[in-house]
Amino acid sequence: MSTIAVSGLINIETTLRVEGFPIHYTPVRYPFGGVNSTVSGVGYNITKALLTLGDEVHFLSIIGEDRLGQLVLDVLEMEGVPSKYVRRRRGETAQSVILYDGEGRRQINVDLKRVQEQVYPREHFEAALEGADLAVLSNVNFSRPWLDVAKARGIPIATDVHAISSLDDEYNRDFMAAADILFMSHDLLPVAPEEWARQILDRYSPQVVVIGLGAAGALLAVRGAGEIERVSPVRTREIVNTVGAGDALFSAFVHYYVQTFNPYVSLQKAAVFASYKIGERGAAEGFLTEDELDAWYEELRFT
Repeated sequence: MSTIAVSGLINIETTLRVEGFPIHYTPVRYPFGGVNSTVSGVGYNITKALLTLGDEVHFLSIIGEDRLGQLVLDVLEMEGVPSKYVRRRRGETAQSVILYDGEGRRQINVDLKRVQEQVYPREHFEAALEGADLAVLSNVNFSRPWLDVAKARGIPIATDVHAISSLDDEYNRDFMAAADILFMSHDLLPVAPEEWARQILDRYSPQVVVIGLGAAGALLAVRGAGEIERVSPVRTREIVNTVGAGDALFSAFVHYYVQTFNPYVSLQKAAVFASYKIGERGAAEGFLTEDELDAWYEELRFT
């Protein structure tokens, strides 16, 4: 079991199943069973996944002092997710609405409210780092000040900058510069993923770069390894909603990498974890335990 500090967003997520994209206008729809609301957000998704895999997680986040903030706390208690480092601040809790179809496509709409203006207390972050093997600092503003703090303590940093198109991206540049494990999506890349990974390794100093390729799997670049490899997607069960697939891939990778320092096996197992996860509707649902994941991994006969 590893101890991992996770700093990231919590929001109330509402998912809506649609017939397809683009959406045909109609004044009223009755998608029975197609509208669902849960607690989600990158930080929560990663935390819940790591807890399910068996890690100890120190989870840092910010929620509002509204009724939705209290709902979040109630759900954390019910789900067994530690709330010691979840702070309430004046204002509203972030929300998201996600439209998805039967082909795995989705549109994510996130209203961060005032989260990007909030400051997380330094003393609580420093306490959460005690005994941590890894700091997962998602690219929300309240994580930004702690990049240097984790570095100064010699704690490796993992982050996911999601959809990105520039090496000089003003918002994500310091996260990329600090990361030892750096994840991102292929969605907005201006060049082929292999070339982008080379540029990342040349510009910044991560030991591992992973680029999620959606239905095509994922790409792995390891500093000093020479070869850049692709991990093919796997199929464990029917796809319901691909939202949260990237968070699942990231979570399982860091779980195994902290244990083994083997990025290749870690990404193969993460691909299985993400495949199973997208058989559920919500971003924080459908996680395998480590034993269940290892069983799937053996059944799929990775070599």
